[in-house]
Amino acid sequence: MKRREFLKYVGCGCCAFGLPSCSSAPITNRKQITFFPESVINSQAIKAYEQFKKKAKISKDTETLKLIEEIGGKMKIAISTYFKNKKMKDPTENYQWEYTLVDDDKTLNAWCMPGGKIAVYSGILKVTKNKDGLANVMGHEIAHAVAKHSVERASASLALNVGVTVADIFTGGMIGRTRNTVGKTTGVDILQVGIFNPFTRSQETEADYLGLVFCSMTGYNLYEGAELWKRMREENKGKEIPQFLSTHPSSTNRIRQIRSWIPSIRQKYPTLSNI
Repeated sequence: MKRREFLKYVGCGCCAFGLPSCSSAPITNRKQITFFPESVINSQAIKAYEQFKKKAKISKDTETLKLIEEIGGKMKIAISTYFKNKKMKDPTENYQWEYTLVDDDKTLNAWCMPGGKIAVYSGILKVTKNKDGLANVMGHEIAHAVAKHSVERASASLALNVGVTVADIFTGGMIGRTRNTVGKTTGVDILQVGIFNPFTRSQETEADYLGLVFCSMTGYNLYEGAELWKRMREENKGKEIPQFLSTHPSSTNRIRQIRSWIPSIRQKYPTLSNI
């Protein structure tokens, strides 16, 4: 089979998957392909969150938890208000928001599962430093859920696996052999570095942007988004891997990008009066 014919068949197969499932990310309007029902992903997240809480060491710092709930509550109202004012469907209307502070000073992390299930590790507080820093972290994590990144990632993984399988059939296993050879020689998975990593980095960048939008609408200091990444860069000094090998943009690039976005975001998404 000629290369052009091969590309035609593979392309048609991808379109057959994609066309019925095209959607757009909220606010950014980036085109997405989603095969998995969001309700299924959210249901799985609820179960996973319950299991997580049973195993995690829950912090007794009620003051910080109250601050986390305050920030999350403001962002919840801001997001719903924004979409109501725009007469658009609120992507969070069925979320069951919940917040957990984990007693783990070694872990610099926070996350938001699909459906609004949030966890903040106490270790991240030494980087956030203040309410605005914490709001920027939470805004970023909430953005992943609002933009349905988990649904999109699961769908992309399925599409890529199907595409690679089809391509391997038509090329007599050439892609699989090449992937295996390069992996053994360099320790690098060419699909991970060439496709998955850029894809997840684009999601992280989108979450950075949306997180700033949510902070702007709730009245938090957007410049703390850049400052906390400066602190994160210092914390990870000598340990940060090259960007092309990572699922996240480099701290330096994030600082530059965040600062460049702030003026237009503040103008386009001013603080809402009901927050």
